[in-house]
Amino acid sequence: MALSKAPAVSRVCVDDGSAGQRIDNFLVRHCKGVPKSHVYRILRSGEVRVNSKRVDQTYRLKEGDEVRIPPIRLADKPEAAPVPMGKPFEVVYEDEALLVLDKPAGLAVHGGSGVSFGVIEQLRRQRPEARFLELVHRLDRETSGLLIVAKKRSALVVLHDMMREGRVHKRYLTLVAGRWLNPLQHIRHPLYKYLIDGGERRVRVAPEGKPAHSVVRLVRRWAGYSLVEVELKTGRTHQIRVHLSHSGFPLCGDDKYGDFALNKQLDKDGLKRMFLHAARLEFRHPLTGVPVELSSALPVELEAFLRHVEQTREKEHG
Repeated sequence: MALSKAPAVSRVCVDDGSAGQRIDNFLVRHCKGVPKSHVYRILRSGEVRVNSKRVDQTYRLKEGDEVRIPPIRLADKPEAAPVPMGKPFEVVYEDEALLVLDKPAGLAVHGGSGVSFGVIEQLRRQRPEARFLELVHRLDRETSGLLIVAKKRSALVVLHDMMREGRVHKRYLTLVAGRWLNPLQHIRHPLYKYLIDGGERRVRVAPEGKPAHSVVRLVRRWAGYSLVEVELKTGRTHQIRVHLSHSGFPLCGDDKYGDFALNKQLDKDGLKRMFLHAARLEFRHPLTGVPVELSSALPVELEAFLRHVEQTREKEHG
């Protein structure tokens, strides 16, 4: 494979968007396409300098630092297809530190694992002037609703800490198959992540898994279906889907953990996606401490299916 011409030494001045970032992560982002192993090699060799001095991989950059990056030769690769501009996202909250958008179902939050682009790549394409845009958390591809994106690294660091400490309160609405009885129920089952043939990830309840806690509240109930609100106390992969399916209440339209025979009927009845929507967010602003409370109405296709259920199923009380 042909090698591209080696570029000259580059010197980058650190701005406030990169301040606080570790030098290794900065280099991985700045030197796109360079393997991490090569990044660590040039750090160990001293070829990377900050303010003319050697640093190790744990060094955190400060605003105004000058980073010397040596010439890096890379094998030529076919150019990736450009990220499409896409339809502008509905933004429900924005200031200088962060934004919260209403993600549509069917769009991954980021590229990878067979997906060439996602929300964050499209958002960067739509906002070329933005110096920093990073996901604070993730939503499954088929999940719609509120998604937080940081516009400053300082906000991202604090929000990640808040996520780990359970100080970002997330509530979801989902329609499940079955008669959910308890007005309020805590589900605490450890979740274990694994890969199936083909490399696709799956999650199951298992003693060796990580602790996971969901709080389920009954909203409405019909013969055969229940609309519930789920509050996440932890943020494990596929947590709501696996907790509820393991409890005997698969999410309507879930193609991984759901009732596949029922899903076929639901598709005929008009439900073409998984019924899971990130409906509420509550947290204190990472930089000001001011309370932020946001909500997102059910998308029209989920509201339409609920109307179908109302018309065809007897409503249950109590």
